[in-house]
Amino acid sequence: MSTANRAAPGLIRALGLWSAIAVVIGGMIGQSVFLVASDMARELGSATAVLTDWVIGGVVVLFGAFCYGELGAALPAAGGEYVYLGRGLSPVWGLLYGWTSSIIMKPGAAAVIAAGLLRFTTFLLPAVADPLFTWHFAIPFQSQGYQFTFTAAQPLAAAIIVLVTAINYVGVRTAGHFQILLTSLKVMALAAIVILGVTLGKLSGIDLTLITSPVHVGMGAFLTALVPAMAAYNGFQALGPLGGEISNPQRNIPRAAILGSLVVVSLYVLINWSYFHILGFSRVTQSQYVASAAMAQVIGNTGARWMTIAMIVSAFGSLHVNFLIGPRVPYAMARDGRFFAFARRIQPAFHTPNGALIFQGCIAILLVLTGTYQELYSFELFAIWAFFALTAIALIRLRRKEPTLPRSYRAWGYPWTPLAFGVVAAAIAVNLWLVRPIRSSIGLVVILLGIPFFNFWRRQAI
Repeated sequence: MSTANRAAPGLIRALGLWSAIAVVIGGMIGQSVFLVASDMARELGSATAVLTDWVIGGVVVLFGAFCYGELGAALPAAGGEYVYLGRGLSPVWGLLYGWTSSIIMKPGAAAVIAAGLLRFTTFLLPAVADPLFTWHFAIPFQSQGYQFTFTAAQPLAAAIIVLVTAINYVGVRTAGHFQILLTSLKVMALAAIVILGVTLGKLSGIDLTLITSPVHVGMGAFLTALVPAMAAYNGFQALGPLGGEISNPQRNIPRAAILGSLVVVSLYVLINWSYFHILGFSRVTQSQYVASAAMAQVIGNTGARWMTIAMIVSAFGSLHVNFLIGPRVPYAMARDGRFFAFARRIQPAFHTPNGALIFQGCIAILLVLTGTYQELYSFELFAIWAFFALTAIALIRLRRKEPTLPRSYRAWGYPWTPLAFGVVAAAIAVNLWLVRPIRSSIGLVVILLGIPFFNFWRRQAI
């Protein structure tokens, strides 16, 4: 057969239902659930209010899973929100999401996760945090210069990114099986906290009642506390970019999105109840690493060390999901002629988007080596919630624009569930703007920088 007639390599549908569920759960369970309960407790002033926040956030996430389940089943192609927004709103909205995701959101999140993984490692191996060298830079018109400290953790974080990139390079089926293993370990770690808290907590004489203080929580405080909870829930939408690689997507995408979200919401509410059950409200507010403190309370310092290992595994699993889903967005854009051409390359033997994988890996490595990822990650929070709101609008608009589009699954409670999801997402985005106006504005500018590229690639396609 001639080269001209040989079919070009493409993505393959190698992810079954269990792999898809593992991606959702693994994408949602990261580092936040082990850490943010103390921040939420200080913000809300009541254990009951914190648990209510988690429950309400879980309901919102389920509404979002309904939306993404319908969109994923109706439009099962690589790209996720890039496809949904482009089809439901307009191509420019799809490109703006894809641009932000490819340049900032996924590489920035990967850098944050990799750095956080090494931060947990320093509890076991303190030498990882030792500085290798320090540079001082003079800043014009500023009395104080900028100090850049390069630690051993940064090249190690880069090495971890290289490892995860390599795992995803050698095939989506292999990556899916590996994700099942990582997700199983995560779920066992969370279940262990709940079980140990209920059983050994009694033996340790820990009070079963939640220590609360009656306070009136304002809407601003509620939304502010909801942000870290929703950040911990982030990942329920993970299957969208993998739509072209999930077998029987019309059935498996909505099932995996809803079942995975239900499992995580249940675990999160139970584990946060366990924190207050074990430590009491006042100690939760004072603890910087609440999960480790809880385990140290019930089984001593050995428990804290094991919990640190669990957090490392959890972070690694989240990083793996990030590289499993992130490169599919620039690949889909490049396939449509709306991104750099190298990103549409498919590895012929493994059927993975190797060009986009290497692209995301290089940006993430650059961010961890330069230490600029923290600011970028704070910029993207506004973008994440703004695009969630737009996706809810795209679902409603797509129902009207294309009523005959085959929909094997329709969002339960339509139109109220997508409306509720969209309103909450927009409220969080607005609240982020009010609380962090400069960073949110920078995030908006980063999004809008995609418009010149959209016009350039559109002219190239003419």
